[in-house]
Amino acid sequence: TQDPALRGQSGPGSGPRLARTMLGQVVLPGEELLLPESAGPNAEGSAEQMLRLGSIVRPRARVVCGPGLRRCGDRLLVTKCGRLRHKEPGGGGGGGVYWVDSQQKRYVPVKGDHVIGIVTAKSGDLFKVDVGGSEPASLSYLAFEGATKRNRPNVQVGDLIYGQFVVANKDMEPEMVCIDSNGRANGMGVIGQDGLLFKVTLGLIRKLLAPECEIIQEIGKLYPLEIVFGMNGRIWVKARTIQQTLILANVLEACEHMTTEQRKQIFSRLSES
Repeated sequence: TQDPALRGQSGPGSGPRLARTMLGQVVLPGEELLLPESAGPNAEGSAEQMLRLGSIVRPRARVVCGPGLRRCGDRLLVTKCGRLRHKEPGGGGGGGVYWVDSQQKRYVPVKGDHVIGIVTAKSGDLFKVDVGGSEPASLSYLAFEGATKRNRPNVQVGDLIYGQFVVANKDMEPEMVCIDSNGRANGMGVIGQDGLLFKVTLGLIRKLLAPECEIIQEIGKLYPLEIVFGMNGRIWVKARTIQQTLILANVLEACEHMTTEQRKQIFSRLSES
């Protein structure tokens, strides 16, 4: 007998669904989503249709497909299992970004992501950096602030690198840099030798990097610390002592599965001690 809670819900092969009605719900790979109807003289406010890339009618607002969604011809397909999310554009007026929020540990490089990598080898003028993906990323010695052919950066095998991707697609080797568009480091480069590097899920990283994250605010009140977040699921943290560093790492790992009340109790105990 089918669960009453599942009645009326279709599977991946039962036809497209409306994106607005699926926000916050679980979507599966292979499902098709319908986006807001393109603006036209006969458009209705509540009507939605399949996004067709070759349509003559142009959409009123730009819709961006984020991780977990892919356009295949005139179709919009789900490629990851997770919850469908949507972010409205800054100026309003519809459109925005749709993506699938999934709990995963395997990282797929994305252009513009800031990540923490480990230098694994030197190959000519390039460094090979392990970023947790399917293959290492390349990093040129000229991709550092102030680096020239005569003034090379002091980077050794085993060093931690904080940088961003400038090339990331399935047909090319990922390429990293440690400078922004103005040639400034802006916090990127070789991370200090001390500290602790550990790995968490990608979902927790996105949660910690959200604006006004309560977890980061509460941790900052415990001990003076330095912390670096990588979108590839790596966190580097350093406090005054090794004990404080280990406490911070354990708290960050445990926060993913804590409720707000449980988290407040943990922080109150730590602040008292």
